[in-house]
Amino acid sequence: MANQASIGTSRRNFLKASVAAGVGAMTATKWVHAAGDDVIRIGLVGCGGRGCGAAGNAMNADPRAHLVAMADVFEDKVQNGRKNLKELKPEQTQVDDEHCFVGFDGYKKVLDSDIDVILIATSSRFHPEYLKAAVEAGKHVFIEKPHAVDAPGIKTVVEACKLAKEKKLNLLSGLCWRYHTGVQETIKRILDGAIGDVVAVQECYMRTPYRLTTRAEGLTELEWQLRNWYHFNWLSGDDILQSLVHSLDKAGWVTGDKPPASAFGVGGRIQCVEPHFGDQFDHSAVCYEYDNGVRVYGFSRAQANVFNQTSDVILGTKGRCDVLKYEITGETNWKYEGPPCNMYDAEHVALFEAIRKGEIINSGDYMVNSTMLGLLGRMVCYTGKKITWQEALDSQEVLGPAEINWDTKPPLSPREDGTYACPIPGFTEFK
Repeated sequence: MANQASIGTSRRNFLKASVAAGVGAMTATKWVHAAGDDVIRIGLVGCGGRGCGAAGNAMNADPRAHLVAMADVFEDKVQNGRKNLKELKPEQTQVDDEHCFVGFDGYKKVLDSDIDVILIATSSRFHPEYLKAAVEAGKHVFIEKPHAVDAPGIKTVVEACKLAKEKKLNLLSGLCWRYHTGVQETIKRILDGAIGDVVAVQECYMRTPYRLTTRAEGLTELEWQLRNWYHFNWLSGDDILQSLVHSLDKAGWVTGDKPPASAFGVGGRIQCVEPHFGDQFDHSAVCYEYDNGVRVYGFSRAQANVFNQTSDVILGTKGRCDVLKYEITGETNWKYEGPPCNMYDAEHVALFEAIRKGEIINSGDYMVNSTMLGLLGRMVCYTGKKITWQEALDSQEVLGPAEINWDTKPPLSPREDGTYACPIPGFTEFK
């Protein structure tokens, strides 16, 4: 698999020392910045909770990683994010006023700053565009999932991943379970045959509604949707791509990151109908069919007062595995008893180690496959159709306008009661 070198590096690191001891001490020192020191200069695009979280993880991972530029479409996000990160990492957060950028072109200004690595954690609609620009600018990249919200966006991502390889740039996906020590060791055993041949995978990501917010007075429709982007499909891609994608990524991992032949599914919106829930489904179930007979079942739900579960159960010819319990039962009985792991820090440890050693991590194969699994799942649930992998790849549907500025009219408008229409299976067209 394309990511095995980086997985091995991360696993060895976390067997050497606990996260609390400071994983930054494990980085090498071969890399030297163009300015003549060994500081790795970071730029952040997207200063919300996940973006600032990623910046904190990056600085945890390497004490010589300094945050020097930040951008967001909203000024309060930049200023609050800088303040919080300065309190968290006062020596490493070195963002002056001249490198706090606001607006839709802020990412360009971050790229024009003297940075080595860019962290991209904006609303997902922007990910392909920003990734492409970052690679073209010669920057190492950490980019959050999902990596696109439509098939044309995936094609941009594929091109960017290929270019990163050609330019020998590191490109790391935010599909963070690939860097969890316990999950790594568990899936390694599955791939080594501990449960025989994989025949079925059950993936559950069922939880309460996520990132609920109230609309403040005076916001334009575009401002409201951007601040509440998680709940609008043209900005987030649906809950399948925001949450279940992590589980689908593990399913892809154990099936060799090979695409399914086709998928079908069911879904809808029953409970989450208030205006702040936008136009997303609140429940979905997808069956992915593989040519070798394997079936992957993905269940996604975001509702209150119902049964919740996040789990990955892998069924094989010789046993079964509960991935998040790090446990295998059957002909082989095994349970991971290793040290704890902060996977959010671990992925940045791997990234900075690679940069300093002159090595390359490129998450392209699995980040594209896993995002496409999410896209295919959304397509079949929203349309009610059975869709092949190739048909999904060939989809021409583009969610949202090609370019956005503050005069842009959102592609979705509220109804008279303030709510938003959602897709209807059997009526929503596959494009």
